[in-house]
Amino acid sequence: MSYFIYKDKNIFYQVNGAGSPLVLLHGNTASSQMFKAVVDLFTEKHTVITMDFLGCGRSDRLSQWPDDLWYEWSEQVAALCCYKDLSNVDIIGCSGGAMAAINMALEHPESVHAVIADSFEGIEADASVTEQIRKGRNYAKQNEQFVSMLKAMHGDDWEEVLDADTNAIIHHAERIGSFFHKTFGELQTNLLLTGSAEDEMFPQGHYEKLFSDICSQTNLADSHIFEHGRHPAMISNIEEFVALCENFFTKK
Repeated sequence: MSYFIYKDKNIFYQVNGAGSPLVLLHGNTASSQMFKAVVDLFTEKHTVITMDFLGCGRSDRLSQWPDDLWYEWSEQVAALCCYKDLSNVDIIGCSGGAMAAINMALEHPESVHAVIADSFEGIEADASVTEQIRKGRNYAKQNEQFVSMLKAMHGDDWEEVLDADTNAIIHHAERIGSFFHKTFGELQTNLLLTGSAEDEMFPQGHYEKLFSDICSQTNLADSHIFEHGRHPAMISNIEEFVALCENFFTKK
């Protein structure tokens, strides 16, 4: 197993395949294990790098998760790129990982070739979504399938990880609000926004409105909404998603 050190903590990462660098970023409550069914589909053309953000999966735990979580996650990605001497990197982020990927593009454009941001909440925290997450997480602890997934992602301390993640989301909404430190008008890298019209996390029409808003701020952004699929769209539309990504990366 491979690790690099960030702020005196060990971050777990894996490398598979050969070709241009592609970093996959997991979402909240998840770890790099969420990409098990996807990695091999990218390895023919890419060196695929997955990582577990601090507090998740096989990375070191934190006594307190940062309020500015998705910005902090992007700094962990930047540290990985520096450690591995990566440049011109393609990044795919899912859910919370999508917000980290966008932050990476905004804060470290010199390292990024293109970004695909899949199935994320928005530009700023929404109080109703935050409350839905808080209630849903408590309910989900009673769901055997969900608990089994978390155990596979994180291990026996899955509940502590889940609670720390939930608290970070709530604190961010209360104390910060914005998911990004810069505006999309400052974007310097190409960005593809993806999501599913049937995403159960958000109200109908969520992605149409969000993606239109972002694309109106920059000519570097494009979007694709899958007709079917759950959250995140990447995992519920794997083959179509991979083909879309490869086409996007090739053109850009």
